Parts: sequence; structure tokens; C-alpha cells
Amino acid sequence: MLTVPGLSDRIDLINVSSTMKVAAEADRLRREGVDLVDFGAGEPDFPTPDNIKQAAVDAIHGNFTKYTPVGGTQDLKQAICERHHADYGSNFQPSECVVTVGGKHAVFNLVQVLINPGDEVIIPVPYWVTYQDVVNYAGAKCVFVETDEQSGFLLTAAMVEKAITPKTKLIIINSPNNPSGGLLAREEFEKIFHITSKLAIWLLTDECYCRFLYDSDPFSIASADKGKSTVLVAGSLSKTYAMTGWRIGFALAPTAIASAVMKLQSHSTSNPTSIAQKAAFEAVSGPQQSVGLMLAKYKKRREYVVNRLRQIPGVTLAEPRGAFYAYPNIGVAFGKQGIHNSMQFAERLLTQAHVAVVPGEAFGTTQHIRISYATSMKELERGLDRIHQFMEALG
Repeated sequence: MLTVPGLSDRIDLINVSSTMKVAAEADRLRREGVDLVDFGAGEPDFPTPDNIKQAAVDAIHGNFTKYTPVGGTQDLKQAICERHHADYGSNFQPSECVVTVGGKHAVFNLVQVLINPGDEVIIPVPYWVTYQDVVNYAGAKCVFVETDEQSGFLLTAAMVEKAITPKTKLIIINSPNNPSGGLLAREEFEKIFHITSKLAIWLLTDECYCRFLYDSDPFSIASADKGKSTVLVAGSLSKTYAMTGWRIGFALAPTAIASAVMKLQSHSTSNPTSIAQKAAFEAVSGPQQSVGLMLAKYKKRREYVVNRLRQIPGVTLAEPRGAFYAYPNIGVAFGKQGIHNSMQFAERLLTQAHVAVVPGEAFGTTQHIRISYATSMKELERGLDRIHQFMEALG
């Protein structure tokens, strides 16, 4: 009899992405013919802009289909640095830029090249699902800092300072935040930076949603005075330019860190797809009007979603100030008809009301669900009608 070898201890340190699990279940139900409303995926419903698609077509016809340098083409790295400077006032050079296979890849690579077993990484709660797992994979310890709904899930410098120990190596901040849409004020971000830089702690800013702010101008802590010395940037084109499937992200970091990321990448993915890189060049260096158009539509959807959720008795919500997620507290449903946590709530909502959401357990809380409003107004209306009716039926 053939004996199957055991899996590595390393792979058992991580879990399958909760958001991907929801997406897979939603896809299964759709294939079975279920009339599903999907609020699970954090994916723009807008098509990739035509000029970006045309750049990819031109790359194919121009036979730009060979290997590129592991960290991306020089033209694209230069264009990313220039875009980051134009948007946020930073001053990165191509030697400090690595093009990755999506923003998640940038986070993974940066954590793996910096973190040793036994190190501590501070992660504010709620957090994007991947942070915990990539830190666990590196053999380090996650130090979770709880934020509260009443403040809009906002992190403070005092909270960070209290969590720091001699083992702290890194803090990961995602603002605007996935899942809550919370936005860390520039002044508070700078206070946190001053603490971490003084203690030589790396500050990783995940800027996936930085262009989608509703009430303030975009900024990057990397543009702070001397920010480049201890700040790491994980960026993505996926949300900003509706390019999720193209898989292009980037890391901005001191040259020594960028070189280490490229070393790791050279033995994993190698270079990002050549054709997608040409599309990415057009995205960051070409017209930017599409970003503003998407933001305007997200803002209208946000207003609708917030109003509808607040009409449901007992549901509370910290108003999202960026990104395209709402993170309502549905704890009022607990204790009713066998529902005791957001995981059970999400499962029942999917099977009975045919609405897909992500339970708060995926993000470190127990009383919330994440609703993505990166979908049409028609779907938002249908889905929120169903959620309201489901809540009323619970009694």
C-alpha cells in the first residue's frame, strides 16, 4: 500500500483564505442555478479601462511575451515610483521598487524577508485575512491590537505603543481598512511612524485602497520626513484600476529590502506576467479619470448601503470612510434560532436568503459581517432587501 507522506509543519500554520472560501461557495451555488446576491468578493464590478486593455493587446501583437527582469521592467518600476510621487509626494527610485503578482504577494514577500521565528508583528483588529497567516507562516507571533466600533475602528499611537515589546519587528497598517472602511488620520499615522522609526520597527503600510477616500485627500506615510528609512509600502493595481485578474502589485522599500524580495521572488513566481506589466504601465502612467469615476459611484453606493443597514432594527454600523466595504454589527441576531456568532449568521444568510457575505471571524471580530458594495445598485437593493427580511424573520 502506498503511504502518503505528511504535510509540512509550515503549511499547517496557515488557513485557506476565508474570502476565497466564500467566493468558492458562491460560485458553486451560482453553477447550481441559485439566484444569489454576492456581497463577498472584494472586487470592483467595473471593467478594466479600455486604454489599459488595449495596452495588453498591443503587447501581445508586439510579441512582448518573454521573460522580464524578476522585479519587473525598468519602465514599469519607474512609472510606479512616479505615480506614487504624483499621488502622495513620496520619492522612491526604481531600485526601491519590486513589481509583484498582486498586492497580496507584496505583503507575503515583505513579511518573509524581514520576519524571523519568535519575532512579534503588531496587527490592528479588524484586519485583512492574509496578515495573520503570512506572519504565522514566517513562524512569528501576531500581537493583535483591538479597536472599537464606536471610534470607527481607529488605531491610535497610544494603542501601538502599549503593544510594543523588545520582540516587536513590524506593524502592519491597512488604511483605508479592509474590512471596516476605517481611515487612520494623517496626524495619528505620523505619531505611529515617529514611535516606530525611533525604535527601528518596520512600518508596513498596505495601500491597496488609498485612492478610494470619501472625505479627505489620499496620503501615504511613506512621504513623511525620513519615512523611507523604516516604512514599507505594499501597493496594488487591482482595486484602483479594476485589474484584479491581471495580478499586478508592487513593494516599495529600501534597496536592501527590495533586493531581498527579488531574491525570494526569483525562486517562487519569477517575473509578473509580461503582458500584464504593459497594461500596468498604461494604468499608472496614462489617464487617471477612471479612478475618479469609480470613486464617485462607490460614494453613492456607500450612502445607500449605510442608510439601508441603519434601517434594520438593532444593526449598528461605523460609517466607512474609504475602500468599498461596510462592516455592520449583527450581534442583535445572536441567540435567535440557533445563531450564536457571525459565522453561523453568514452560513444561514447564504443558505436561506441566498446572500453571500464574509463573517467577521475572518477579520478578528465575532459580531460583524463584511459587505462589499463593489457591485451594482440593483444587486445592492436586492441583497439588502433580503438581509432586512432575513433579520425580521429571525424575530
